[in-house]
Amino acid sequence: MLKKALLLFIVFVVASTIQAQVNVNDSVIRAFIPNISFAFQLPGGDVADRYGNNSTIGIGTMFKTSKNFLFSIDVNFIFGNKIHNADTILRMVETQSGHVIDGNGTFALYAIYERGYSFNFRFGKIINVLNPNPNSGILVMGGVGFLTHRMKIDNQHKTAPQISDDYAKGYDRFTGGIAFNEFIGYFFMGKKRIANFYGGFEFYQAFTKSLRDRVFDQVVFDPDSKTYKAVGKDNNSYIDLFFGFKIGWMIPLYNRAPDKYYYN
Repeated sequence: MLKKALLLFIVFVVASTIQAQVNVNDSVIRAFIPNISFAFQLPGGDVADRYGNNSTIGIGTMFKTSKNFLFSIDVNFIFGNKIHNADTILRMVETQSGHVIDGNGTFALYAIYERGYSFNFRFGKIINVLNPNPNSGILVMGGVGFLTHRMKIDNQHKTAPQISDDYAKGYDRFTGGIAFNEFIGYFFMGKKRIANFYGGFEFYQAFTKSLRDRVFDQVVFDPDSKTYKAVGKDNNSYIDLFFGFKIGWMIPLYNRAPDKYYYN
């Protein structure tokens, strides 16, 4: 069933891009547009309590109609190295001096990074403003998808089992949920296939929850026993915001009309 659906999608895309030869400068074209992108983001909402600025690298594809509507699908890898309160995350396995002792009895070498993914479906429109041709202009898009983020604990050579493999999952704050996104910027499709790009401002609003069954380092004080007890699963809901600037490079696929030359 999946193979048939994939085959039908490929046939639809190929059939949609087969059209009479057209010229970007004088015709609104229909095209299948693979693309790659990079974005720099600022966090907001609850996620700003965990991370600083981050970046994303993405890959996707768009379908542009003859009415300048765009449909797209993309996946993005989120990465950063600014972790807030990193010194408290592993406090359950640290010494009083703030070190983690590895299996060799020495201080473990480790670092904590931000990692994540987003998977998005988008819909938008190219508005012919400040456009050198009918296929360029202001681009406005919106969509929905799924976004996750976590703390990657990188223990060199995995010498400290208490922060490696499955144990690291108890500290990584793996969180995810549905995310809405918006984009406003400029879309340029040139005569040459390599000179095509878009750039602008991108926004995410993600409604997330913990995707782990247990969180090792979150404890609460029990007044009855006068001791601290583990919370277990984090059942809180979060609103994670991202604001950033995004640029992308595109390779439109369509039948281009040959150049015309006139001689006197």
